[in-house]
Amino acid sequence: MATSAELKQNILNGGYDQAFAKLYGADTATVAAQRVRYVDMIDHFEENFGTGRTVCLYSAPGRTEIGGNHTDHNNGKVLAASINLDAIAIAAKRDDMKINEKSEGHGLNEVDISTLSPDESEYGRSSSMIKGVAAGLKEKGYEIGGFDACTTSDVMGGSGLSSSAAFEVLIATVINHLYNDGKIDAVTVAKAAQFSENVYFGKPSGLLDQMASSVGTFVTIDFKDTANPVIKKVDFDFAKSGYSLCIVDTHGNHSDLTDDYAAVRGEMEAVAKAMGKNVLREVEYEEFFQSLDVLKEKVNDRALLRAFHFFGENERVDKAVSSLENNDFDSFKQAITESGYSSFLYNQNVYSPKNPTEQKLSLALCISEKLLNGKGAWRVHGGGFAGTIQAFVPNDMLDTYKETINRVFGDGSCHVLIIRPVGGARVID
Repeated sequence: MATSAELKQNILNGGYDQAFAKLYGADTATVAAQRVRYVDMIDHFEENFGTGRTVCLYSAPGRTEIGGNHTDHNNGKVLAASINLDAIAIAAKRDDMKINEKSEGHGLNEVDISTLSPDESEYGRSSSMIKGVAAGLKEKGYEIGGFDACTTSDVMGGSGLSSSAAFEVLIATVINHLYNDGKIDAVTVAKAAQFSENVYFGKPSGLLDQMASSVGTFVTIDFKDTANPVIKKVDFDFAKSGYSLCIVDTHGNHSDLTDDYAAVRGEMEAVAKAMGKNVLREVEYEEFFQSLDVLKEKVNDRALLRAFHFFGENERVDKAVSSLENNDFDSFKQAITESGYSSFLYNQNVYSPKNPTEQKLSLALCISEKLLNGKGAWRVHGGGFAGTIQAFVPNDMLDTYKETINRVFGDGSCHVLIIRPVGGARVID
């Protein structure tokens, strides 16, 4: 640890270049851009919290969901990876129970963690996320305490890259290192972050987003036992595949989509409960299929279609993981594209039924199919209804794909990402 001035000088002198290369990519321009980004954040910290403070740097990545669309909340299987877009913080310890957090472009969040009761009137606020993370860690028996922090994030909000999870994991990572010597494991960090989002922020979410951000790199997660999820890193060097991972931001309207997201989970659970279970993972597919006539009288048709998606998506995750482990990228692409079709046809989270004429995700998927059919893969990404799609594009087609996407959806809509090797962490020089 160092003072803010010492830290800034070390960054400017290249002392953090190796750490930046590991997190963001080794090319000179990328490393130089991160130097500027981190120094700007330090300047922001000094403006808000003074100079001469002993500080440290922290990072938590966004994530890309690669398989398992809308399955985690019903204890399904997922495949995800951390990416080079992240939320970062500079933080200094306080000697009281107050957390002061200043995000770039936003007002100061002042959070008193001496009392940790959730407050529904604070739903949807970042201050509630902060308090919830502290509460989740304390409930697990870990130490919590106050700090001053400035944060910034380049994880696009509403992008399906989990900007909120990155922020939650970032706060948990700060507490982990300031008060617990970095001893809190990645799974516990993720669970505290999810607890915060569900109970304090008021958003029903599964554990995928937080787990991928916390654990890092390619990771497959089986949530059959949510108390003890089975987590396995997948040994695959994507950089050598000959493909680029693209996230397309369609710039759709994200307002008032909470009910749409909640309905996916609720309808899947309604099918499970109609069969005497709590979640679909507790239901056998054959039993479900043989019970369709009875279920049709108990739940709506869309719920049944979403159940079909759940069962098929679990199988596709297994196929995708096996394909990567066996270096069979063609089979992997097939699993990804099949996932996209299932989300469109069965899960129906490509556009909101509240606004059926706005179908930017559908259009992006259609364009991707026309350009990449037989060569790449494409699917809805994240929660859906608005936001982003994912595409695996042959490197020799990348320029054409980017040009077409940017022409239709606007400059900068196509983001080319790398897979980051670590999750939430202290940035070490």
